[in-house]
Amino acid sequence: MPCEGGVAVLTPDQVAAHLTATPNWSLADDGKSIVREWKLKSFVEALDACNRIGAIAEAEQHHPDLHLTGYRQLRVDITTHAIAGLSENDFILAAKIDAMLL
Repeated sequence: MPCEGGVAVLTPDQVAAHLTATPNWSLADDGKSIVREWKLKSFVEALDACNRIGAIAEAEQHHPDLHLTGYRQLRVDITTHAIAGLSENDFILAAKIDAMLL
């Protein structure tokens, strides 16, 4: 379910536990988001990945930041904007993105 606030930010121990279940993702330096990067074969493949991630995000009503640079380098940052930190929803979305792109 989309998070509209009212839930606590995950503790560092909770984040660490969730990261073990989503090992392709890492904690951002500020500790408020998780990040994954890909170097894809082409611009078209990178753009397709963005669109597929966008479809999942829209279905989940949980929208990550997508960064397409250097024409084929994709970085995805996930956070729960409503609480300015990480929630369980972030890790659920990360797992769904992993399942789609692997």
